[in-house]
Amino acid sequence: MTGADIDGVVGLQKLAFPPPFSEDLHWDPEHIAAHLSLFSEAQWVATIDGHIIGSCSNARISEASWQAHGSWGATMGGPMLRNFDPTGSTLYGLDITVHPDARKQGVGRAFYQARYQFVQDWKLTRYGTGCRLPDFRQFATSNPRVSVEEYAKRVVEGEVVDRTLTPLLTYKLKFLGVIENYMEDIESANAAALLEWNP
Repeated sequence: MTGADIDGVVGLQKLAFPPPFSEDLHWDPEHIAAHLSLFSEAQWVATIDGHIIGSCSNARISEASWQAHGSWGATMGGPMLRNFDPTGSTLYGLDITVHPDARKQGVGRAFYQARYQFVQDWKLTRYGTGCRLPDFRQFATSNPRVSVEEYAKRVVEGEVVDRTLTPLLTYKLKFLGVIENYMEDIESANAAALLEWNP
């Protein structure tokens, strides 16, 4: 990703994450510019014929920040990444955005392979992230007694399909648990599945 890609990345967010996902959680141009300034090596785009069809944002965080398993805001210090640690042991996945017309074509998988390769090349301890659980809200309407943590466990066990977590589990990510109040996300009951990959 370069500065010339910023407008395309911001526009892609609106297409990929429509309501009820909060527009307040979309990247603004100044956010992307800050990410590039801090850690340009791990901000990536996927293009077809010069058009951006995917973007991938990452940061480095300290071992203490990873082990705390806090909310997105507490972990990263907000969208300007105030808690970015240039010597951090963890490559933290902030976001993958894929154009709706380009989904199920391997774009997300390619970004994950790039993340894993980055961890190996930079000799980091792990890749880690909090994963949305966007199908929980619909699931809960007919299963009101099932907690979001139980839902995530059922997805991991293959009993339930979640459009975000299910495919990520095929990328050799390990499920560590659920973080409550991770971010404002109605579909996920504000929770996220904590995932890790080790080289």
